[in-house]
Amino acid sequence: MTSPAAGTGSATDLPDYAPIPQSARGQALNEQGYYVGRVERNLYWVTDGVYNSAFLVTPDGVVLFDAPPSIGQNLRRAVDEIAAAEGVSNTVTHLVYSHHHADHGAASSLFDGDVVRIGHEETRRLLLRDNDPARPVPEVTFADRYTLEVGGERVELAWHGPNHTPDNIYIHFPGHDTLMFIDVVNAGWVPIYNLNLSEDVIGYMGAPDIALSYPWTHLISGHVGRLATRDDVAVHQQYIADIVASSREALASVNPVPFYVDAGENVWLGIKGHLNAVTERAAAPVIAKYTGVLAAADIEEFTTTTTFQIMQSLRLDSGPSGPVHP
Repeated sequence: MTSPAAGTGSATDLPDYAPIPQSARGQALNEQGYYVGRVERNLYWVTDGVYNSAFLVTPDGVVLFDAPPSIGQNLRRAVDEIAAAEGVSNTVTHLVYSHHHADHGAASSLFDGDVVRIGHEETRRLLLRDNDPARPVPEVTFADRYTLEVGGERVELAWHGPNHTPDNIYIHFPGHDTLMFIDVVNAGWVPIYNLNLSEDVIGYMGAPDIALSYPWTHLISGHVGRLATRDDVAVHQQYIADIVASSREALASVNPVPFYVDAGENVWLGIKGHLNAVTERAAAPVIAKYTGVLAAADIEEFTTTTTFQIMQSLRLDSGPSGPVHP
C-alpha cells in the first residue's frame, strides 16, 4: 500500500468504524494480488478482494465471465494456472458480459483473437454508445434467454428485466449448482451508495427473489472476496425490507410544512430539509440494527443514500407521494 500524498491525511485520521464481521471476510490473496478457487468441478472464480470474475475450463477452451480491469492480467494468470493443473487448453474462446459497466468488463480487450463475446442485446447497444475500445461489443446477443454450450458444458443466460442496469443478466450454471449475478447482493456487506449505484429501484429490490427462484448453492456476486450463499441473499433482502418499512414510517410521520415555511421562497431549500429529515429518520434504525451484522453498515453514507433512493421510489413509483390538494 502506498503512503498517502501530502495533505491527504493518513489512516490514523480516519474515523473509527465497527470491525469487519468475520462472516464478511474474503479469501487471502496470493503475491500477485488475486485468489482463484474451484466453485464446482471445472467452474472457477477469481477475486482481487473487491471484484469477482469466473471461468469454465473445458476440452474446447475456456469461457470467461466478466473481465474486471482491477483484476486485469491476473485473469490470464489465473486461467493459465488452472488450465495447466487441469491439463486442458488455456485458450479463452468465449467471454460473457454480465452487463455493460466498465468496472466489470474493461479488461475484455486483453482477450483478443477469435474470442466470441456474448451479452444481452441492450449490452451491445450501450457498448456501441459508449464506444470504449477496452470493451469490444458482443457479437452474439439475445433478448430473453440464451443457452451457451461449450466443451460438453451448458450455461443458461437470462434477462428478467432491468435491475442494477437495464441489461444486467442472470448467469446460471445448472451442472455446477451455481448462479452468477452481479451488483445486487454483496455477500456479508451492505450495498454501497444508492443501492450499489443501481438504475432501477423496483427492479433491484425484486431481483433477489428472481435469483432465489433458481436452484443453486453458490452465488458469484460482483464484489467482495467470497462466494455468497442463499442465507446471504436472505439477509440482504431483510436489510432492504427494513429500509422500506422505515421509509414508509418516516414519510408518514415527518411533517413537511415547517421545512417549507422556514425556507420561505427558497422552495428547493424546503425540499432539502424535508427529504433529508425523512431520510435520516428512516436510515438511523437500520444503521443501528445492521452494524456488526453487515460490514460497512456503520458507514452512514451507504445506508442513507440507499434509503433515499428507496424512499423516493416509494413516493414516485409506488405512491401516493402525498395528499391531493382539495
